[in-house]
Amino acid sequence: MKILFVASEAAPFVRSGGLGDVAGALPKAFAELGHDARVILPFYKLIIPDKYKNNFRFVGSTYVDLSWRRQYVGVYEAIYDGVTYYFVDNEMYFKRDRLYGNFDDGERFAYFSKAVLEVIQLIGFYPDILHCNDWHTALTPVYLDVFYRFAEEFRNIRTVFTIHNIEFQGKYGTELLGDILGLPQWAESLVMNDGCVNFMKGGIECSSAVTTVSETYANEILDPYYSYGLEGILSERRYKLHGVINGIDTKVYDPATDPALFKNYTLRSYGKKKLNKQALCEMLDLPYDENRPLMAMVTRLTEQKGMDLVGAVIDEIMRADIQMVVLGTGDWRYENLVERVQGQYPSKFRGIVQFSSDLASKLYAASDLFLMPSKFEPCGLSQMIAMAYGSVPVVRETGGLKDTVEPFNPVEKTGVGFTFKTYNSYDMLDAVWRAYGTFFDKDNWKAVVSNGMKKNFGWEVSAKKYLDIYAGIR
Repeated sequence: MKILFVASEAAPFVRSGGLGDVAGALPKAFAELGHDARVILPFYKLIIPDKYKNNFRFVGSTYVDLSWRRQYVGVYEAIYDGVTYYFVDNEMYFKRDRLYGNFDDGERFAYFSKAVLEVIQLIGFYPDILHCNDWHTALTPVYLDVFYRFAEEFRNIRTVFTIHNIEFQGKYGTELLGDILGLPQWAESLVMNDGCVNFMKGGIECSSAVTTVSETYANEILDPYYSYGLEGILSERRYKLHGVINGIDTKVYDPATDPALFKNYTLRSYGKKKLNKQALCEMLDLPYDENRPLMAMVTRLTEQKGMDLVGAVIDEIMRADIQMVVLGTGDWRYENLVERVQGQYPSKFRGIVQFSSDLASKLYAASDLFLMPSKFEPCGLSQMIAMAYGSVPVVRETGGLKDTVEPFNPVEKTGVGFTFKTYNSYDMLDAVWRAYGTFFDKDNWKAVVSNGMKKNFGWEVSAKKYLDIYAGIR
């Protein structure tokens, strides 16, 4: 099967979050299963590290019409881990100091969405499946249906649109319709929702299948509480909605080989994990005690990630014989919160207001508990990484957290973590106390850690589910 994966970011070239991880790992899983999977993304100024640029080959150039504009489209190619990547070059749109949050993001990603279809003609790769991701690429299925379906080569292309986070939809004023999108009047309704232009709504409307990144999240977004105004179109198109849990790159996130760790280990050599805890405590100037649990958060410091719950009961947590390290950046009030708590509990708490993949790995390896009390979580990768490193997750039962973290049963010794249901700080605290108590029951603790480390969160299972969805499209 020929698959073209369309994304606004993809590891290892450029990433800001889970979408970049997925766009880097899922096509590679397809390739390993014998399919011709390729990826197309913008050629950002921020493509990192620079060494990748030296392997780029210029393929050619073309132009794309965007309303009254005629814009240059340069195309570069690179091969990485057996996957071919194409990069759409236009310095006016992509030579920026940040990926998102620019004043003209609507125009930038409308351009990219349409340029993809011109690039397909330039490179002569007409895929069986055109798989688009999040609002940045949601107009590609729209442009395909409105402007390109008449051509024989495009007639049989099937489209899939994946919602990674429905909160961000690409919502703009109606002035974009004529000035930028250039859609004929009969097609404008495809992208209109609640009185404004909505890129994501267009992707849902025009794609052959719509997926999201966990089965629970696929059901949740039919509810107005989670859908951010798209429950109507999703309910109407429910017949083509699927949930497929993300995986993680098990070669990258492997405590046996991760170069960031102080000491590598496996489930068999789990005793070496404590050396990471000891070294991290020394690095952060925290007193080390093998028998004191260390709880970590690697997160964006936002309300969506449950930081309001943490702030409400942090003093109760700190009264226990427990240490906590929080790594991340986000809203100023939560950045201030972790700095304040560190000053108040200098021997128990560290707040590291930055993001570092090196420090993140060290925290996964050093921590005993991993806290993810999200208000909503489409999939979540951190809980899976934590389990791979032998850190026991404490999570709210939402989205992918519910689908991946089975509650621990101390009688049957089944399950991989500790969960709570309602978005309430004291329900979260109850889950923390259950995990804290289990830490001191060595038999049960060994069981829950072992169960988590044995879980297979590799991409092969998810890739096969996507292939089944592709094959089922008529």
